[in-house]
Amino acid sequence: MLKTILITGCSSGIGYQAAKQLRERNWRVFATCRQNKDCKRLNDEGFESFQLDYSDEKSIASAISKISALNNGKLDVLFNNGAYALPGAVEDLSRAALRRIFETNFFGQIDLMNQALPLLRNTATGRVIFCSSVLGFTALPYRGAYNASKFAIEAITDTIRREKTGAEIKFILLEPGPIKTNIRQNSRVYFERDINWRKSKIRPIYENIILPRIYEEPAKKNLADYFELQPEAVVKSLIHAAESSKPKKRYFITLPTYFANLAKRLMSTTLQDFIFK
Repeated sequence: MLKTILITGCSSGIGYQAAKQLRERNWRVFATCRQNKDCKRLNDEGFESFQLDYSDEKSIASAISKISALNNGKLDVLFNNGAYALPGAVEDLSRAALRRIFETNFFGQIDLMNQALPLLRNTATGRVIFCSSVLGFTALPYRGAYNASKFAIEAITDTIRREKTGAEIKFILLEPGPIKTNIRQNSRVYFERDINWRKSKIRPIYENIILPRIYEEPAKKNLADYFELQPEAVVKSLIHAAESSKPKKRYFITLPTYFANLAKRLMSTTLQDFIFK
């Protein structure tokens, strides 16, 4: 029997590369996307693909029902990968904007995990792998909504791993730093919907720093940009997390993640504030 994995956010980037490489390694991949047009494209490529939208409770239940029917009520691995970014200052985030990003980046992911647990318990090596981020333990400015959603993922993962469920199923965090994906371009629609930057008290920061990073390749790169890796770097850790008999609980990916972890452990909060500003 092939091992099975459910991957979310497979339209591009990390999710797409994960689906391709796991299939090449003889996994049965359920490659889900938020939009049906992307599912159709993946089906045309030979994947088993169907819609799964974290913000839609019915689509989560439908996806779990399909996998249960297709694979005799079993699932070896859930890779919670889908998420979106919302650039902007905390003072410009409305309650509605925060609610929407948490529906996708947190509530939907935990709902999917909980609904998948019965299927994962029916295998000997059930595990849940979250694609978190260096921003799941290090807060960078003007990324507050994304930071908060990833911090929440890290907290819930540590919690469930320490509960009874953690003795039956392995819960693992991937923590990439800068990865070359479409996350900036994809964030434009959410930024335009949720951030009224023209009326912000920090409009010059939007004009000089935030907008160039969203809409164009900035002339001046952040230091972390020079350490940006391809999605395959995340997939390499995913493969180890999915296949190893003794997977790590956390996988640091990219040098900035290692640096941020070191800073978190060794530096005072005041010094961290100075560096990460």
